[in-house]
Amino acid sequence: MSYLGLDAKETSNTVQELNVLLADYHLYYQKLRNYHWNVIGKNFFDLHEKFEELYDDAKIKIDEIAERILTLRYQPTSNLSEYLKKSNLKESESDLSDSKMIENLLKDHGTILKQMRQVVQVAEKGGDEGTIDLIGAYIRELEKTSWMLDAWKMKTAEQHKPV
Repeated sequence: MSYLGLDAKETSNTVQELNVLLADYHLYYQKLRNYHWNVIGKNFFDLHEKFEELYDDAKIKIDEIAERILTLRYQPTSNLSEYLKKSNLKESESDLSDSKMIENLLKDHGTILKQMRQVVQVAEKGGDEGTIDLIGAYIRELEKTSWMLDAWKMKTAEQHKPV
């Protein structure tokens, strides 16, 4: 890591966590494709479009995470069998209600956010500001997306708590 000025051992730990996040994003991406293709019902048009927006975003993040690993001079995990082993996420059935799809995505968001925070924690130990900056922005974006999906599933009677 001489050209980046990072400790090799600490960077190796960061890369391990980034590879788990990369695997998580691959399973998340495929789940979004699954839901995009298989959503039905009165929310079809809204969710079909939303799932496409989300998988397009996930595809970009997959590339950026892999390129960050390459920048750190390591090889990103790049085959499906390894993603299935490393990922914190599980594959999903296709025959689900729209609300169950959203529920599953929100659960996955929590899992992905936990992994992102793990990446940041490990990167902090290595002084890896580039990784911290990249993943910090992802955390903010995924938290906002989670809020929006949660608002979609709320019943009208449910309201925000007053401050």
